[in-house]
Amino acid sequence: MKTLLRVVIVLILSISAQASIGSSPETLVKNTTDQVLGELKSNREVLLKDQGKLYALVDKIVLPHFDFERMSRLVLGKYWQRATDEQRSKFIGEFKDLLVRTYATALFEYTNQRILYKPFRMQEGNKRAVVKTEIELGDAPNVPLNYSLRQNDGGLWKVYDITIDGISLVTNYRLAYSRTIQTEGLDALIRSLGERNQSLNAK
Repeated sequence: MKTLLRVVIVLILSISAQASIGSSPETLVKNTTDQVLGELKSNREVLLKDQGKLYALVDKIVLPHFDFERMSRLVLGKYWQRATDEQRSKFIGEFKDLLVRTYATALFEYTNQRILYKPFRMQEGNKRAVVKTEIELGDAPNVPLNYSLRQNDGGLWKVYDITIDGISLVTNYRLAYSRTIQTEGLDALIRSLGERNQSLNAK
């Protein structure tokens, strides 16, 4: 599962900066995957040697196309409503930085797995969509990978959750973080995320 999650993280990065208003979720995922993974293959050695460039690449690809505020709301659940504006802002910032650095370090785990796209269906005017794909793993069974997207007021589709083989990444974070909040409080969780980000920056 750890290896599969690394593959998922890389595939998440296929939601690239070329998204445009009016693009369907399926088109967004399909049309950008080859470009992003192609860039990774072409610049692998440079990115491996320069962590700053690697983070910059992830910032460029990920940040505009993920709804971090919505992800944070879902991850914190009931604790989001209880949090102050300052706590919300700090959590979003630290959570976003952690994801970016986690995705960056996982880029090099991609080994040319084939992506299969399932038939896409969405009612006209719907603001939510799920793009269903599968990852081919050779002799092992294909692994379902679903992108959950939501259209914002500006007409752009943004990712707010990824589900792999029925397991939601947002749900996993919520379960893990809720334990810390229950025992130590939200401020302690935010400090912990900040310390982890600093340790990753130092590497």
